[in-house]
Amino acid sequence: MYEDRFYCSSAHRDAIDSKGWLGSAAWRVSPNFDARPSEAATDLVVLHHISLPPGQFKTQNSTQYIVDFFQNQLDPQAHPYFADIAERQVSSHFLIARSGRVIQFVSTQNRAWHAGESEFEGRARCNDFSIGIELEGDGDTFFEETQYQALQQLITQLHSQNPHFRFAGHSDIAPERKTDPGAQFDWARFQKDNRLPLDKLPFGLDSR
Repeated sequence: MYEDRFYCSSAHRDAIDSKGWLGSAAWRVSPNFDARPSEAATDLVVLHHISLPPGQFKTQNSTQYIVDFFQNQLDPQAHPYFADIAERQVSSHFLIARSGRVIQFVSTQNRAWHAGESEFEGRARCNDFSIGIELEGDGDTFFEETQYQALQQLITQLHSQNPHFRFAGHSDIAPERKTDPGAQFDWARFQKDNRLPLDKLPFGLDSR
């Protein structure tokens, strides 16, 4: 049993099911999604970072604020920073907390609202054809070992559904607006951990 769900084996639990949900993730369903265009082939994974309030994870566990944000339940009175963002309707497919915990908000079969105005190799609207993964962090702080380990397992699980994914940062597909996952994300390690050929990382291995 995991989160009141029953699985016949650990392999069953650790897989993505026929409806696009990862059994080993905590499910916290977001209302911020819609259907992908019928012609869109999901073949891109976009890596992000997020921290609410910015940097607070350094002194206390603040993951729940991110969960609240993606579920449209963020209290604008809980922190001054929240007043400007509480009404935004955004989501990602997955969040990897500082602890390595994986939380899923949207089925991989649906379109999460994570990339915004964006372009990848001439294709606009990256939400249409991408999976969004948020790493809890602020761009200035090294990510945790447990986060890289959880990310590696998640990529393995995604690859079991589609071995043709390519990978980019939010800053790669929206360079004038975004900087995440940031200079502290180790792209070379990511490539090594997941045994990715270089053509799967069209923006290279340099930190950025």
